[in-house]
Amino acid sequence: MTHSDAGNYAGKHQSQSIPAELRKMINAVLSEKRLSCKQAHQIAADSEFSPSDVGRAADLMEIRLSGCQLGLFGHGKKEKIKAAASLDTKLEKILQESLIDGALPCRAAWQIAADFNLQKTDITAACEAGKIKITPCQLGAF
Repeated sequence: MTHSDAGNYAGKHQSQSIPAELRKMINAVLSEKRLSCKQAHQIAADSEFSPSDVGRAADLMEIRLSGCQLGLFGHGKKEKIKAAASLDTKLEKILQESLIDGALPCRAAWQIAADFNLQKTDITAACEAGKIKITPCQLGAF
């Protein structure tokens, strides 16, 4: 959701509820009514809930997601990730092959980073260089 939607995240999920266990797990790690991407993924890894379940619960609880591990949102005044100066041919090929409807899914970006032994933000920089949009977010933020 955009900044203009702040405070109405639940509007994306009409008539849905949050499992009590998931609500408790989220509340246990909240900081200033924010849930970081890393915390959300850790909750998913430590439970039977998927990252999208955690993201949906955060929305329903009107909690703002922060600290995208790809560097796309929630870093305060941190500068936007700059495009990579050059793009490895093999990496560029994999990025292009991984596109779905012209965009690179967040999950694919994470996997490519792992496969190439790169930081997740390096994939974002490569996508910036290649004019590739990253979406959808595993948490449902974008």
